[in-house]
Amino acid sequence: MTQSFKAWRLLPLLVMLALVLTGCGDPYLSALNPSGPVAEEQLSLIYISLAVMIFVIVAVIVIYTYVLIRFRARPGQTEIPKQVEGSHTLEIIWTVIPILLLIIIAVPTVMTTFSLADETGIEEGLRVNVVAHQYWWEFEYPEEGIYTAQELVIPKDTWVFFELTAPDNGVIHSFWVPALGGKMDTNPGLVNRMKLKADKVGTFHGKCAELCGASHALMDFKVTVVEQEEYDVWAQKMMASQHVEPTTAVAQQGREIYANQCIGCHAIDANTKSPYPNLAGFADRQYVAGWWINDEKNLTEWIKNPQGLKPGNVMPDLGLSDEEVAAVVEYMKTLKLE
Repeated sequence: MTQSFKAWRLLPLLVMLALVLTGCGDPYLSALNPSGPVAEEQLSLIYISLAVMIFVIVAVIVIYTYVLIRFRARPGQTEIPKQVEGSHTLEIIWTVIPILLLIIIAVPTVMTTFSLADETGIEEGLRVNVVAHQYWWEFEYPEEGIYTAQELVIPKDTWVFFELTAPDNGVIHSFWVPALGGKMDTNPGLVNRMKLKADKVGTFHGKCAELCGASHALMDFKVTVVEQEEYDVWAQKMMASQHVEPTTAVAQQGREIYANQCIGCHAIDANTKSPYPNLAGFADRQYVAGWWINDEKNLTEWIKNPQGLKPGNVMPDLGLSDEEVAAVVEYMKTLKLE
C-alpha cells in the first residue's frame, strides 16, 4: 500500500514533465507557425479538431461531476436508488451530438482535401520533381532542366507543384516542410502529387517524416524562399553552371582529385543528372549533407568519415590522405555560381 501510494505521488510530476517536454524541439519545425496558404488551411483544421475535442472533454467532465454530486449516497440512505433505463431522449441526444461533431470536423476536412488536390494554375506555377533517396533528397526542375540536392530554392508567392517518388529499389520516405504544409509519402515506383506556396522569404526546414533507417533523423533538407527576381537569377546561374576558377595550387590539386575520385557520382553541372547528390553551386549552400553547417571543418569531417556522421548512407570512405582531403575541400570552396 505504501509503495503504491508513493508511485501515485509521482504521477503529477510525470504529467508536468510531459507538458514541459511538449514545448521542446526546433521552432522552425512547427506546423503552428504557418508561412503559406496550405499550412494556414491545415492549421485551421487542427484548431477545429482541437475545439471539438476540448468541448467533448469539458462536457464529459461537467456531466460526470454533476452526476457524482447529484446522485451521491446520502447519510442514512439504505434503499436502492430508482433504476432508470430506456430513455429515448437521452439515446437521441448522445447519438445526434457525436454525429454533429463529426460533421463539423468532416466537412472542412473534405473541402480542404479537394482544394489542395486541385492543380488549377499548374501552367503558371513552378514544377519540381522530388526523389527521396537513402538518405538524401534530389530535386529536379524539369522546365529549367536543373538538378540539385538537399536545398530547394523556390520563389515567394508562387504555387509549386511537386511530383514525389522514390527509387524502385528504395524504401518509403515522407516529404514534409512543417511551415509550408503537411506530409506526402514518396513511394517506390509510384508518383504522388502535392502543392505548396510560401508567402514569406526565408529558409524553411524540411524532414523525412517516415522512419526509413539508421539515419532517418538526419534526412533533412532546406527550402530557401526568395523573391521572384532573385529566383530567376539563381535559375540562370544554375543552368549556366559556371563556377569560380581555382586560383591556388591546392585548389588545382583538389580539382584533379575530384575529377578522379568524385565526378562519377557527384556532377557539378546542374544540367546533368548524377546518381548521387548534384553539387552544382555547392559552396553557396548553407549545409553539408543537409544537416551540418557548410564550413571547412564540417566538410572535412564529412569527406573523412561519411559513415560515422550519417550511418547507412551510400558514400564510401575514399581513403584520401589529410593533404588530399584538404585539397578537395579547398576546391569545393570554389564551387560558387558566377
